[in-house]
Amino acid sequence: MQAAQLDKYDKNFQLKVRDIPKPVPQPNEVLVRVKYAAVNPLEALIGTGSVRVLQGYRFPLTMGNEFSGIVEAVGANVTAFKPNDAVYARMPLAKIGAFAEYLTIDQAELAGMPSQLDFAHAAAVPLTGLTAYQAFHDILKPQPGQRLMIPGGSGSLGQLAIPMAKQLGLTVAVSGNQRGQAGALRLGADQYFDYRTENYWDRLAPVDYVLDTLGPKELPHELAVLKPGGTLLSLKTGPNREFAQRNGFSWWQTLAFSLVGRKVDQQARQHHVAYRFLFVKSSGAQLAEVTKLVTQTHLEPAIDPHFFTLGEVNQALDLVTTGHPKGKVLIEF
Repeated sequence: MQAAQLDKYDKNFQLKVRDIPKPVPQPNEVLVRVKYAAVNPLEALIGTGSVRVLQGYRFPLTMGNEFSGIVEAVGANVTAFKPNDAVYARMPLAKIGAFAEYLTIDQAELAGMPSQLDFAHAAAVPLTGLTAYQAFHDILKPQPGQRLMIPGGSGSLGQLAIPMAKQLGLTVAVSGNQRGQAGALRLGADQYFDYRTENYWDRLAPVDYVLDTLGPKELPHELAVLKPGGTLLSLKTGPNREFAQRNGFSWWQTLAFSLVGRKVDQQARQHHVAYRFLFVKSSGAQLAEVTKLVTQTHLEPAIDPHFFTLGEVNQALDLVTTGHPKGKVLIEF
């Protein structure tokens, strides 16, 4: 079978498509024939070595973090899935590999696809869906009536985070471009700021939580709108000591993250708020909950109209990192 592989960490990395053996499922694993694999900014973080402290890899490494596909075969202990089932998942960080014609994945990391979505749109759900789910259910644990701000929330994350937050009873404010306003309001956002014409930090009433999708440059504005005792949860700014302790990292990783996150922790303390960082994990059980939400809300995530082949994987990566895709970028098998 063909797979797109990384041979070494490099700031200008390129993936190579080559023939490798078709995997054989272990007793608890499912063999999936991939229909679509989504391309994410996470690929660039892995390829450049930016997340090697979180997860080091052996090379060559088959890349790819989320997919949709059809069950081809199951291991001897698999009871949750059977051949021809339509499935999707976020691959475990320790065993990525969605940029391939076939993959194996533990049944505990896999979920059945939303029935109303085709394979292309389904492939755009797992990573952002699990990110939103874990942000709310594992870290923030908000109460009905509290207020949330999502800077840059008009993109793919917002498509899952906004309806999930509304389901939890939150008041939701979002900033983004003009193109994303109608979609965000349709999903339930209570307030929308077009970043080109207005500054949310000048007009937004204090909030309990900020879900950061933009990174360090936005940090002063995000801290400014938080109530004392509030929480800033970032997907971009970087890990800190609390992140390492929460995820059970080794002492040297905890020390490294403590040093990396020291500045942002100090800034958070000065504003009397907490700083948290999220790096999304795979979970079939949580993805099944996301699937229920997607089905109930009839959600159809945005995908870029241009599908790439596996041989065009580097062009797909370029579009994600330097272009302006109109939704999730997909590789079609």
